[in-house]
Amino acid sequence: MVTLRPSLERGIVDRGWLKAHHSFSFAGYYDPAFMGWGNLRVINEDWIAPGAGFGMHPHRDMEIVTYVLHGALTHQDSMGNQATIVPGEVQRMSAGTGVRHSEINTRVDTTHLLQIWIEPAARGMALGYEQTVFSAAQKRGRLCPVATSDGREGSVTIHADAAIYAGLLDADESVSLALNPDRKAYVQVVSGPLRVNGEE
Repeated sequence: MVTLRPSLERGIVDRGWLKAHHSFSFAGYYDPAFMGWGNLRVINEDWIAPGAGFGMHPHRDMEIVTYVLHGALTHQDSMGNQATIVPGEVQRMSAGTGVRHSEINTRVDTTHLLQIWIEPAARGMALGYEQTVFSAAQKRGRLCPVATSDGREGSVTIHADAAIYAGLLDADESVSLALNPDRKAYVQVVSGPLRVNGEE
């Protein structure tokens, strides 16, 4: 069974410098019907204005995956990592025992991104950071694993029983993913129309 969640029915935030759509309850948006999906806790679609962003703030016991769609995001954390994430790159930060980080749009145009939080397999795990690039060709016409528990196909490694795939599909293309009946799946459409198991 497929349950549809139209984009504009998500939690919508507009702080001027930040526009965001929250798929699940987050910060000031609360809906008991949307608290997560399995161990998937957060999918935030953010638009961050030039020169703005999130100053240093803490996280713990969460696998945080950032996927930039347009623009760039500069990351700095208490582990000593500093990097700029651009489209095609995927960043994974394991916030296990506790970490502080900042995320700033240092460019001149708006940054559009997805940030995904997945609950880890255990609490208090070691901190970690990883960033890698996936070309458009790797995602064209297929579901490319970009974050997995085993790092397959060069994906970033998350400490959770989950996998994140990315795909770029033209109108005449289709892909399939066989699921164990005991598993859950969540599809996030970034742009354009999509039909999933017969549902638009």
